[in-house]
Formats: sequence, C-alpha cells, structure tokens
Amino acid sequence: MSLDEAGLDLLFRTARTPQAWRDAPVSDDTLRQLYDLVRLGPTSGNCSPARFVFLRTEDNRERLRAALSDGNVDKVLSAPVTVIVAHDPLFFDRLGVLNPEPGLRSWFAADVGLAEETAFRNGTLQGGYLILAARALGLDVLPISGFDAYAVEDSFLAGQGWRANFLVSLGYADGPPALPRAPRLTFDEACLLL
Repeated sequence: MSLDEAGLDLLFRTARTPQAWRDAPVSDDTLRQLYDLVRLGPTSGNCSPARFVFLRTEDNRERLRAALSDGNVDKVLSAPVTVIVAHDPLFFDRLGVLNPEPGLRSWFAADVGLAEETAFRNGTLQGGYLILAARALGLDVLPISGFDAYAVEDSFLAGQGWRANFLVSLGYADGPPALPRAPRLTFDEACLLL
C-alpha cells in the first residue's frame, strides 16, 4: 500500500514553509494526536530519545525571543505553537521499557560518546517525523535552526537535562508563500547507485 497523489502532495510536493500565520489556535488534542503519530516512527533499538516541549502561550513563546536569530523572531512569535525538539542524553534509562534486550542500558551508559551520538541522531530523526506528522494532520510547519540552543536549554530544559536540537513552529499558513519553491538537488546530483 502507498499514499495516493493527494497524500504525496500534502506531505511533500505542495507543502511549503509558511511566511505568515493565521490567527487560529492548534488544539491540545491535535498536539496529542501529533505525538501519537511521531512516537510510532522507528528509531534504532527503539531508543526513542526525542523530547518535545510545546510552547503554546504567548508568554512562553516570548521567552524564546532572546534566543532567536533576528530573521526568525516574527515568524516564531506569531506562530500558535513552537516546539522545542530536544533529546534526552539519558534516554537509555528508559530502554528497560522500550527494548527488552538485556544489557542494552549498560552498553550506552558506559559510552558517553555513543549515547550522545545515538540520542542526537535518533532525536533528529524523530523531529523529522514530527514535521511529516504535522503536515499529515493539516498543519503548516516552519523548522528553525537559527537560535541559541544553550539559551533555550537554560530557559526551558534545565530541569529535565534535555538538549535542544531545533525548533518547529506549527499552525495554519496565512496565504501562499510569496516566492516560488527554492531549487532542490536532482537525483544525479545527490545520489549514487552502487
């Protein structure tokens, strides 16, 4: 089974990064549905290291201002929701629930470099699932890497010990993008068939 043309359009071909947001809220129920889709995406060893902080109130989004690059301030502060896509460096503490393989937790606990690499890689993967799941639910998506991760961690994640990876603003676009889609590399430019 595969997606029909409309599904492929929704996720990829006609999906665009919004330039402005409508004043329409994203419900808590939609955010729960979103996570319920994201959590089903595969990660290595089912490690599931991603953690998501949904900033829904104007006050909490305003707390991001100082951490954002100038070009992202208006786009983020006007979005109904901005998600901090983070990962838990101690993700392996949950492996007893997520993966029954004996000794797996101690394998990661004994190698900080391996644990961090695994958490970052798989947390990023789960952030990609978030983008696609949001589009599948009819949300528009603005991924953002122009921000100070340490400032975000100090302001929002210090109590959990999570590490910030990137931000994703969610909502409903206010009109079509003003500019055409930016170019993408062709198959021959980006791929090898070996």
